[in-house]
Amino acid sequence: MDKVGALKKELNNLADKTQAEILRRFFKTGPGEYGQGDIFLGIKVSTQRQVAKKYPDLKLKELQVLLNSKIHGYRFTALLILVDKYVKADTKNKQSIFDFYLKNSKNINNWDLVDLTAPKIAGDYFLDKPRKILYELAGSGSLWERRIAIVATYAFIRNNDFKDTLKISEILLNDSHDLIHKAVGWMLREVGKRDLKVEEEFLKKYYKDMPRVMLRYAIEKFSEKKRKYYLHTNYLNKK
Repeated sequence: MDKVGALKKELNNLADKTQAEILRRFFKTGPGEYGQGDIFLGIKVSTQRQVAKKYPDLKLKELQVLLNSKIHGYRFTALLILVDKYVKADTKNKQSIFDFYLKNSKNINNWDLVDLTAPKIAGDYFLDKPRKILYELAGSGSLWERRIAIVATYAFIRNNDFKDTLKISEILLNDSHDLIHKAVGWMLREVGKRDLKVEEEFLKKYYKDMPRVMLRYAIEKFSEKKRKYYLHTNYLNKK
């Protein structure tokens, strides 16, 4: 049996039908939902990490086989391996892995897959490069590419670089999907953890018209009094 086959077999043997049903509901896999058709095995993330560690030498073409699968656990485990490869790679191989990642954006098609990879691959890759591609992703018709664009900026935030987070947040302010609202609010909250003044300057410009979920995520760490003020004013403005 080849390595890909062995990995699949190991994951299949760990499947838990009860947990899989819970995850199918949690990740909205029903008709018309964002995760429609995604198939879950019901394996804990910690367990998938243990499996991934056994297959560090899988080549990109082998990871491609896993990423092409409709089984979420195969894709998740493949991306765990890909992140580890990227972290350990030299500059040349980081480029190849990033290109592979971008080519596979259609297969990074649930929010946990994006959040696992976007900061560690796309974000890290653009730390010292022009970030035009992130703006192209922010304008994409793909929900997942838009989420990659904003969540990738977490890597910049950790380096106290907020400008692209704020600019991409502006682009996504009127996005129609709550998974983008949540992601933008999350990134704004992370900005605020490092520089509250920067976050509040942004909020003062936009909070009255922000989607409510986005605002809730952004102000989650504020005092109760301040949260109530922002939410009440947002509510009145939308009446």
